[in-house]
Amino acid sequence: MAGKKKSRPVVSGLVVLALVATSGYLTLELRKQEAPGVTEVRNVGVLDGGKASGSADDDKGEATWSRLENPARSVLRGSDGRIKAVFTDGARLATLTGPARTFTEPASTSSKVSTTDWVRLMPEPWKKGAEKEKWFTDWHAEYADSKEDDVFATAFQYVAGAPQKKDDQGVAYAGDANFGPLNTTGAEGGDLRLEQSDFYDYLGLPYPFRDGQTGTPESMRAKSLDCSGFIRMVLGYRTRYPLMSSDASGDGLPRTANGMARSDEGADVLPLTGVGPDDRPSAIDQLQPGDLVFFKLDARTKERLDHVGIVLGYDTEGHLIFVSSREEINGPTIGDVGGVSRLDGNGYYAKTLRSAKRL
Repeated sequence: MAGKKKSRPVVSGLVVLALVATSGYLTLELRKQEAPGVTEVRNVGVLDGGKASGSADDDKGEATWSRLENPARSVLRGSDGRIKAVFTDGARLATLTGPARTFTEPASTSSKVSTTDWVRLMPEPWKKGAEKEKWFTDWHAEYADSKEDDVFATAFQYVAGAPQKKDDQGVAYAGDANFGPLNTTGAEGGDLRLEQSDFYDYLGLPYPFRDGQTGTPESMRAKSLDCSGFIRMVLGYRTRYPLMSSDASGDGLPRTANGMARSDEGADVLPLTGVGPDDRPSAIDQLQPGDLVFFKLDARTKERLDHVGIVLGYDTEGHLIFVSSREEINGPTIGDVGGVSRLDGNGYYAKTLRSAKRL
């Protein structure tokens, strides 16, 4: 997703229909086959840290801390040994254990993700020993048992059929989102819908970035979010992770999937080694709920990564699912149109996965 381009003349309705039908058919035929595959699993060992579950102190009801590798992180367990929270070094997103929820999208997939994971943004990046610092104890006391919308709840406020939500000024900040306007010219290799719709396009409001630049919405992109625009809406505008105005200006989350994958933000979970088929990560067991996953889908983008999503968790059939915004289904989805949203096996998205990070 590069900078916004100048608009082109609109062609006739018959041409538009032909483009939509042809592009959609070819996309589905190319991605329809989901070959079986097995993901290699690597054991992750304890580095150092608190008392193990089952120790004598468990009877006293004390929580314990331990350290894990790949990536380096701290794990909080309750007195029964069950995981209560996971905090990754260098990242602000944390995974807390809370009430079970089920995320579904019956119009486009039979996948159902039932999870007790709640992903939230901390005020500072995690580091070893941060559990002893005041900023963390204050934050954890507020959010450990909170039912306030987290990253997952926010993400699903933009899938097909999601009800509209408005703020006190009457601005619709959530609701069923498109991917982008129809590509009526047939340019850019016959893409069905245009990319480059950011969160401020969805809102229809100018957005002042911290570097002094202002994001100016385009009316034709109203209520639209491309893949990186969806991430910036959920993690940036809604969750308040800092946002860059582009891939090159400011500090925080860059504008494009490629910029996000190659930035210094957060912690690498599956480091990027290249964009070719041989650069697919050999294991995905390191992935955690809330991680960003990056894909190489289109040869036209050359060395650039061109798609991004958020790891949601395992569905009821045991497949690791992610949510992203894509053109085939016209918006955010965990659906099967254009390729099932699985990271395991040898399906379309599993084979094109190239890296992951935790913000």
